[in-house]
Amino acid sequence: MDHSAGRYYDDAMKKLEIESYEGDEMVVNMGPQHPSTHGVLRLELVLDGEVVKKVTPHIGYLHRNFEKHAENIAYNEVIPFCDRMDYLASMNQDMAYALAVEKLIGLNELPEKVEYIRILCCELNRIASHLVAIGTFGLDVGAFTPFLWAFRDREKILDLLEWISGARMLYNYIWVGGLAREMPEGWLEKIREFLDMFEPKMVEFNNLLTKNHIFIERTADVGVLPADVAVSYGCTGPVLRGSGVKWDIRKDEPYSYYDQFEFDVPVGTGEFGPLGSVLDRYLVRIEEINQSIGIIRQAFERIPPYLEQDVKSAIPRRIRPEAGAEAYVRSETPRGELGYLIRSDGSDVPYRVKARSPCFSNVSVIDEISRGAMVADLVIIIGSVDIVLGCVDR
Repeated sequence: MDHSAGRYYDDAMKKLEIESYEGDEMVVNMGPQHPSTHGVLRLELVLDGEVVKKVTPHIGYLHRNFEKHAENIAYNEVIPFCDRMDYLASMNQDMAYALAVEKLIGLNELPEKVEYIRILCCELNRIASHLVAIGTFGLDVGAFTPFLWAFRDREKILDLLEWISGARMLYNYIWVGGLAREMPEGWLEKIREFLDMFEPKMVEFNNLLTKNHIFIERTADVGVLPADVAVSYGCTGPVLRGSGVKWDIRKDEPYSYYDQFEFDVPVGTGEFGPLGSVLDRYLVRIEEINQSIGIIRQAFERIPPYLEQDVKSAIPRRIRPEAGAEAYVRSETPRGELGYLIRSDGSDVPYRVKARSPCFSNVSVIDEISRGAMVADLVIIIGSVDIVLGCVDR
């Protein structure tokens, strides 16, 4: 089949679109080779000099194709594919999928040990993910040392998660009905040691970057996202909470044992400028790290003394939900609300799997908050949204 006619039509339409811009405006590509795009994201910019008039995100270059993969393999075989969506927060991805399948098959009770270990892993992964977010954000602004410090501390968390799962990034650890393996001896003690070391390090990090006058001046009035716009675009996670909207699935629709923990939901305050700026989104992530530390310390106190429970005791031997059964579960990942819709046709392979990605919703708002900004501001706006393209291109 000759596709040349279609190609010529597309080229003509693109030329017509470019010529429709007024004055001396330019159409410029940013990414995926540009480091500020944080992955394989291409932005088509319409510029008037250095001023951004329009941003069109072009996505789909990573080709994760998660949902169609999941519809061709058994329920329990989907977990490794979940890891590869938001690969910076794989534990949180696995947790959400496991909860959805457990709801689908009516598995409502798990051993306490399993629930607490899941929460420990997810909150550790939340801290590790936010360290990447704030470290690379500092790099986007021009601060190199905070980036090194954040990744230094993240390595310690990856050591802990590797110890319990056997993998450093794509864990395949949280399974439907349980966990892949037991908690290694001494793991809890090592977490305590890490937190005792890490909390003073965060104080140093904040003194270096968060409280830095130049950093605040650079970020306090850039990329402002009003609350109503954030809600209308379906934004979620720190992007939504940075605009002052207090919404966290762990608190508002608790799952697992999160209703047993005391923690706050940080929101933007507009203390240094307009509410909903890139600085507010950054500060929300900083405070969420502190809240996750508190949750982990509370978990130490709540873990029952009878840790001899088998973490695989509730794992179903075969997953075959009733035909027509359907379940939707959402959870709070580091980047926001992740939802899984799963539908069964009675076989051991899902008939339909749909992932509601927080990154996909958040990336759509970039154009809205970038108009009128400078090109240099666009770099830090992208960093403040904290997207992972595996999650966008699921």
